[in-house]
Amino acid sequence: MPQKTKHTPMMVQYFGIKEQYPDAFLFYRLGDFYEMFYDDAEKAAQILELTLTCRNKNADDPIPMCGVPHHSAQGYIDILIEKGYKVAICEQVEDPKLTKGMVKREVVQLITPGTKVDGKEVAAKENNYLTALIVEETGFGFAYTDLSTGELKASRLQDEESVLNECSSLQTKEIVLGSGIPDALTQQFETRHILVSEQIEIDQNAELSYLTADLTDSLAKKATLVLLAYLDRTQKRSLGHIQPAIAYEPSHFLKMDYYSKYNLELSRSIRTGEKQGTLLWLLDETNTAMGGRLLKQWLDRPLIQERLIQERQDRVESLLTAYFERMDIKDYLKKVYDLERLVGRVSLGSANGRDLLQLKQSLDQMPYIHAILSGIDEGQWQSLLADLDPVAEVSDLIGRAIHEEAPLSITEGQVIRDGYHERLDQYREAMHNGKQWLAELEAKEREITGIKNLKIKFNRVFGYFIEVTKSNIGALPEGRYERKQTLANAERYVTPELKEKEALLLEAEEKSQDLEYELFIGVRDQIKEQIQTLQRVAKAVASLDVLQSFASVSERYHYVRPELTKGSHRLELIEGRHPVVEKVVGAKEYVPNSVLMDPETDILLITGPNMSGKSTYMRQLALIVVMAQMGCFVPAEAAILPIFDQIFTRIGASDDLISGQSTFMVEMMEANQALQYATPDSLILFDELGRGTATYDGMALAQAIIEHIHEYVKAKTLFSTHYHEITALETTLSGLKNTHVGAVEQDGEVVFLHKMMDGAADKSYGIHVAKLAGLPDELLKRATLILASLEDNPVKTVFGEEPLLKEMLAVAETEIAPTLAEPDQLSLFGETSAQDNQVLAKLKEVNLMTMTPMEAMTVLYDLQMTLTKE
Repeated sequence: MPQKTKHTPMMVQYFGIKEQYPDAFLFYRLGDFYEMFYDDAEKAAQILELTLTCRNKNADDPIPMCGVPHHSAQGYIDILIEKGYKVAICEQVEDPKLTKGMVKREVVQLITPGTKVDGKEVAAKENNYLTALIVEETGFGFAYTDLSTGELKASRLQDEESVLNECSSLQTKEIVLGSGIPDALTQQFETRHILVSEQIEIDQNAELSYLTADLTDSLAKKATLVLLAYLDRTQKRSLGHIQPAIAYEPSHFLKMDYYSKYNLELSRSIRTGEKQGTLLWLLDETNTAMGGRLLKQWLDRPLIQERLIQERQDRVESLLTAYFERMDIKDYLKKVYDLERLVGRVSLGSANGRDLLQLKQSLDQMPYIHAILSGIDEGQWQSLLADLDPVAEVSDLIGRAIHEEAPLSITEGQVIRDGYHERLDQYREAMHNGKQWLAELEAKEREITGIKNLKIKFNRVFGYFIEVTKSNIGALPEGRYERKQTLANAERYVTPELKEKEALLLEAEEKSQDLEYELFIGVRDQIKEQIQTLQRVAKAVASLDVLQSFASVSERYHYVRPELTKGSHRLELIEGRHPVVEKVVGAKEYVPNSVLMDPETDILLITGPNMSGKSTYMRQLALIVVMAQMGCFVPAEAAILPIFDQIFTRIGASDDLISGQSTFMVEMMEANQALQYATPDSLILFDELGRGTATYDGMALAQAIIEHIHEYVKAKTLFSTHYHEITALETTLSGLKNTHVGAVEQDGEVVFLHKMMDGAADKSYGIHVAKLAGLPDELLKRATLILASLEDNPVKTVFGEEPLLKEMLAVAETEIAPTLAEPDQLSLFGETSAQDNQVLAKLKEVNLMTMTPMEAMTVLYDLQMTLTKE
């Protein structure tokens, strides 16, 4: 890059500013354009499809440049931010009319993926979270905020996995790192397309320090300070709407890791990546943007505190039984705009006249909503009613000050109402009279000169002037006008009287606009004083909106209020339905199923063919648990549910392309999560675990995992499998019950009943499923012959003797049987024990040749355990 000393003062200024923001596109204001130079220009021209030009084209080292119009810059900024870049907005901070030499310029805002609050990419019902992270020996400090709403929360997390899970759940696009973050973790963020920013220094901003006053954990507090320091450095404007930080602990909510939420399709469809077809799609009948965002937050963090869940249930029931009142509430909610983000724009200084009018309309609905709720309140709405404040002083101020047809711009006038300010009214009167005077002057001059097309016009260069066409110049009285400008087809003139009136008009117009701007800023500043009250109103409205959505959905689909029992392991779900599938296929087509697990039953072992509904049955239970602990009613005839602390899932087969893990590795990692962290109050869903490896490896792992859960974890578990051999565990594990999906054969065709029945399935019907999938007939016939051969002789296969079973028989024959047959070799100290004789007797009775491999393994394992007992 050329030396700064060779450049013009403007480019020297540019380099000085760019040096402070090396990782951002610098939008440098020149007149009506934002210009970019050098690397910024070359990259932006390619990304934004702009024409790349040069400054100093004739120089040896021309400067690449490109630009975007100031008035349409937002669209270009949106594109860059969406692609994960930062944009520094550099504006003139001095009035060129009052400045000699270079006008001073500064970056007035750094826009990043995590701090974006405006533009088409900011979805109304989605939060845009910026997160921050610090690390010490004792753990991780984690904080996040949505700049558009002012939400601020912080926590201490124990490990990297928890950090990544929180970032995934929040769908953060940017994370601010303090010092000492491991490179491997930073790389994980980048792999997940999260923009990494740094904030090493923590500046104690007095205006923001009070926001951390309620945080008692030192790590959470430091992370919050890092986050606030970054906001202060990048936004360079008032952050008065940021709410005091709230400490949260993930374990205080129903815990689901990212993969569990993904598998259950809570808010994003696995197939399409969209909202449609998810639980969020089903439950979202909210009428406000803030209600939609709160619903997603409740879905991400269902409750585990019985009192809070019942409080929500009471409110849902209140709205469910008050149909007409609920309909009236919905009508008023539809007139409420996004109060949270409106308040945020007021604080950030970006609210315009129309924003304030929307704020007023929203507040004007509060008295009606308050009155309706009061009419149905039986004590359950008291705390929410207290927050439904109409904030009359704000509504009245906006009504008196802001014109009902205010434009988007706040600098070009017509924002303030007539009658609000006396001086402004005087300016407006002067302008109105001046324009009337000009109209009268034009009529008068036409009459005197006889020129019918004489016109009085205005432009910013010459001001007001009289224009006469060339053909009519001869009709002008000598010396009446003073020539100002000659055009090809006309002459322009002025008079002393016109110039005097022009001065008055322009002064009134300019001062009027300046005064209007000052008055608008004054109105906005007065509203800022009520930000905390307005935020409480917004939260109350959002909660009411979500609760009425629960009531509406529960009424439409005939949901029931679940009975929740803290500490009980009783689970009775009578005729439950998968809420999303039921909505898609219709209630008449959906086959409901019960889930019955008494306190002593921990595991349901589910068998049945593919496509019969095993996965749907498992997801159904998990979604019903999530709905219940959100406070919503559930799709069932009746429901008694324990309050779960965690849900672990392994449903479906998929590779983890981000971390480069195979399907089977993902299965084992997710299984390990459950086995390591589940408690007796957890829910585990394992679908076809072990199918990603060799048959006997998978079978052995499946049985071992079931036994481990049964003996050590004791969580409520639904385990579906194609390994029919392990259904024998029902006879040895007291807390396990077999259940299967019913199917019948009619004329050689299989019909799935989609109904759960007690006991194990007697067939897998895999060939029937293959037939439904359209596999060739010859292939299906061959598979049928192979299956018949296997069923006739389970020890032999069409390829020869089963290697694993052969090895097991050899071990039994050469090692265990001879040892038991020769009692004097069992011990150095005497005769065989009663246990030894018992094992010998059992072994003699066993007919290994009629057993499946899994049954043989189980027998050998039991014999070995008997021998090793003291």
